[in-house]
Amino acid sequence: MKTSDLLYLADNFATPLYVYDANKIQFQYNKLKNAFSKIEYLRINYAVKALSNIAVLQFFKKMGANIDTVSIQEVLLGLHAGFEPHEIIFTPNGVSLEEIEEVALMGVQINIDNLSILEQFGTKHPSIPVCIRINPHVMAGGNQNISVGHIDSKFGISIYQIPHVLRIVENTKMTINGIHMHTGSDILDIEVFLYASEILFESAKQFKNLEFLDFGSGFKVPYKKGDIETNIEELGKKLTKRFLQFEKEYGKSLTLAFEPGKFLVSEAGFFLAKVNVVKQTTSTVFAGIDSGFNHLIRPMFYGAEHQIENLSNPKGKERFYTVVGYICETDTFANNRKINEIKEGDILCFKNAGAYCFSMSSNYNSRYKPAEVLWLDEKPLLIRTRENFDDLLKNQIML
Repeated sequence: MKTSDLLYLADNFATPLYVYDANKIQFQYNKLKNAFSKIEYLRINYAVKALSNIAVLQFFKKMGANIDTVSIQEVLLGLHAGFEPHEIIFTPNGVSLEEIEEVALMGVQINIDNLSILEQFGTKHPSIPVCIRINPHVMAGGNQNISVGHIDSKFGISIYQIPHVLRIVENTKMTINGIHMHTGSDILDIEVFLYASEILFESAKQFKNLEFLDFGSGFKVPYKKGDIETNIEELGKKLTKRFLQFEKEYGKSLTLAFEPGKFLVSEAGFFLAKVNVVKQTTSTVFAGIDSGFNHLIRPMFYGAEHQIENLSNPKGKERFYTVVGYICETDTFANNRKINEIKEGDILCFKNAGAYCFSMSSNYNSRYKPAEVLWLDEKPLLIRTRENFDDLLKNQIML
């Protein structure tokens, strides 16, 4: 998107504001699809948790994607957006048997990641096919909070517990129709991903009625100039070759599935905020904006670095700024970052704000959540209105 477009949106929809470029979302979707074009049955399940706006889900539906969900509420959002139950996979962690049963009765594909629930579900519903999520014991990911395939992770059934899974399957007569893994997010080395894939293939050999293999996602996107990103084309070539070989070994065609979230929407997102105050201390120049970690928590929670541009002064002299929010705690977006000279009233743009940004926002300090706009066909579509005081009071009861 052009600077002029973003400034126009900030002026017309006010700040803080989330903006999503539909063209970039489509580009990323096609990039992944084309990398695996030699796979006969490819399924891309968009991870709803990354950005769950109904309009965005509808856009993915229009492109031909399926969705990956982690809560019954996300399942309901998907159904509301027009997805059929068979186009949804439910991959929760630590939820109750009752929630899994409720989703299963909707006709959604169930993915179970622990032995206890697997045995209970198989005993009560042996006729409902189930996918199992394995833990490959591979440490991958850009941050310990998003590395979910290591040996101490709460996610997945350990590969060393496959004999227990087989015993449950034999005792309950249930059908395992899919094997799933997810090692973590921001994977730099595709060889690590391919290594984990070999573990998935080896586990899959133990089950005779599989319909699909789900390789998760975790593909890294660049967050700054010169940043490393996952080479999707190279991964496509290497994994396609190995997958086709496995199909021959297995004796039937299978669906290859992914569940990308960040890869599809991160770079499409822009977060716009206005500078409230420029404050000079003895050693630091602060640029305080009309937002905080209530709207964008990733820099504080994950140590994520979002590129920040001054849209109002793109050719100004670069100076060092510490960009902070208006929350009554330390909510620092960037420390001593080089940004074109900032004045009060300027509009700052945070890049890579499409994934795990609005979806992790809150009303902390009783602040309103911002509006969201989808930039589609060179036109802005308001896809979420800005909250107001009535939204804060909703569901609260006076004494």
